Amino acid sequence: MQSKYVYLFEEGNAGMRDLLGGKGAGLAEMTNLGLPVPPGFIITTEACNEYSAKGELPAGLEEQMQDALLALEKKVGKALGDKKNPLLLSVRSGAKISMPGMMDTVLNLGLNDETVKALAAATDNERFALDCYRRFIQMFSDIVLHVEFYRFESVLEEYKKKFRVQYDHELKPEHLKEIIREYKDIVKEQTKQDFPQDPTAQLRRAVIAVFESWNNPRAKVYRKVNKIPDDLGTAVNVQVMVFGNMGSNCGTGVAFTRDPATGENVIFGEYLINAQGEDVVAGIRTPQPITKLKEEMPDAYEQFLRTCSLLEKHYRDMQDIEFTIENSKLYILQTRSGKRTAAAAVKVAVDMVKEGLISKEE
Repeated sequence: MQSKYVYLFEEGNAGMRDLLGGKGAGLAEMTNLGLPVPPGFIITTEACNEYSAKGELPAGLEEQMQDALLALEKKVGKALGDKKNPLLLSVRSGAKISMPGMMDTVLNLGLNDETVKALAAATDNERFALDCYRRFIQMFSDIVLHVEFYRFESVLEEYKKKFRVQYDHELKPEHLKEIIREYKDIVKEQTKQDFPQDPTAQLRRAVIAVFESWNNPRAKVYRKVNKIPDDLGTAVNVQVMVFGNMGSNCGTGVAFTRDPATGENVIFGEYLINAQGEDVVAGIRTPQPITKLKEEMPDAYEQFLRTCSLLEKHYRDMQDIEFTIENSKLYILQTRSGKRTAAAAVKVAVDMVKEGLISKEE
């Protein structure tokens, strides 16, 4: 009998970390809690280990991915590569033990010269669609095609100087078109091939790249230093994209359900308006403190407070949460136990006993 290599989020739970990785098990658990998690599926660590051993995708994996993809398309009423309503995906790695910054992520997968026009028409927002395509070419080329990231960054900086803008989000559609053209030239020059246009092939190649990133030199050194076994493998999380970069009622951020320095029971974190996930970490712009969200998007802030309290009750621990806001609606992309100082750990534990979240023994 063929192994099951692919699980829809609703088929998993928090107890399946070995098979689905930490991120995948968390997404599955939150989905089943009824939280606003964009739908997706997880390719198991077992599939990664088989790929590492044989150098090819395990038999049956691609068919199972196709079935899961159809289920996603039905859920959201969009289709990968569709010329009217294209589905875009994020592809992220996630091992059983968190290895921050060690593994790879591709956002906006499914874009090509045709679907970028469809996305612009469907959202009535050409700038946004072109911005997503620019980011996708840059990430996919870096992670999947191994074209160095700096080549794209230097083009981007050059154009910002040329058009006299300080931030990426100030670039106009006509600027972005020129940048995309130049990005494609870089890919052609470095790989001797055109940037891949077939979304199904893009997905396959991104999954393989995540599997291979498990054995990249950086990840191996990290595992050695942190005494993490080499045979755990990584899962791959494939998820419907939600967009923090569609305009001023969108954003992306990271936050702790309590202050990680003091343990005080206040939400602590930061976010960026009109940005995608990597912008917060990349330090391209200065993020706002999460408390400012209350003024800018009160509804999303209220949703966020409710979600924080629900996650703390469920996991009975302080959480570190990644979120995106698309058109004022909140989506949760990850939760995990938050790292904290020793002083904060004591305060959180004492407070949680008082709040009845955990027992004295715990």
